[in-house]
Amino acid sequence: MFERYEIIRFKGSMGVKKKMLVYLSHSHVKAWNFLPFHRDLLEELVPGLKVTVCQNTKEFLDQLPEAERVVVWFFKQKWLEKANNLKLIATPAAGKDWIDLGDSRIKIWYGAFHGPMIAESIIGAVFYFLKAFQYSKKMQSQRKWARVKISECLGSLQASRVTIFGFGAIGQCLGKFLKPYGCTITGIKRTSAKIPDYFTEGDSIVGPDNISEVLGTTDHLILTLPGGEKTEGLLTHELLCELPSSCYLYNIGRGNVYQENDLVALLQGGKLAGAYLDVFAAEPLSENSRLWQLDNVLITPHISAVSPQYLELFVKELAGRIKSI
Repeated sequence: MFERYEIIRFKGSMGVKKKMLVYLSHSHVKAWNFLPFHRDLLEELVPGLKVTVCQNTKEFLDQLPEAERVVVWFFKQKWLEKANNLKLIATPAAGKDWIDLGDSRIKIWYGAFHGPMIAESIIGAVFYFLKAFQYSKKMQSQRKWARVKISECLGSLQASRVTIFGFGAIGQCLGKFLKPYGCTITGIKRTSAKIPDYFTEGDSIVGPDNISEVLGTTDHLILTLPGGEKTEGLLTHELLCELPSSCYLYNIGRGNVYQENDLVALLQGGKLAGAYLDVFAAEPLSENSRLWQLDNVLITPHISAVSPQYLELFVKELAGRIKSI
């Protein structure tokens, strides 16, 4: 059977309890640590579920041989030697970078709840640029009432074209959040996709082969592409050069899709208006990167999906999946 069962007693009667082993610990981001609250919530949402939380790798590996279901941030290939009973790995992460088991018999569930949190980050970055908040802050520090200069820097999403390169679940969620601001959405997707219900006249989905037809009229290019060989260097220097100099670029996918030097050159040379970058080819971003020095770049340290509710949202999604099988 798919589930492993533990026979226990509830108030004198016999019951059946499912087990789940959880090891979700993160030293940098508080919101990514699985707390007693999350354990209690998961057990409440899935009656009969027994959740065991591990605090470190040793504790997790000691209990792994008996586990059939685990929740982790990452899972190393060599751990499979200890995982003879394992049937399911669940992770809050959307990206597939940290769990690669090849053709393993083990089923993997990835988080699919990130879209609204990332959309908040994208919308914040869009208006950071369009409303010249960085320039206003600079003028504020100088105590200057720079109404004329700041007003000349302002823009709007109304009637602009937003191109989302990587129009999967997250990309489509971003489009849904941006659409009410009056922009036209173009999604670029390798495979066919159902037209979102929020699309209106002018919105479209095109394949990567048609990207050149889109970039020249793009005001905001949002990259939501996964990492891996298929996306390595996908956005070439030639394609970047097709973007208008008034275009802003946003990357919340992976940093391997373009060469950093190409992006720096365009930003420095006024060939791009600005860039919001949450991900990079090598993380953390090197202190020697020229991106740090550019006034038209907004850098965040791979946290576009962070919120205090992160693991609560994951637990609710996970509970729904468990109850559906």
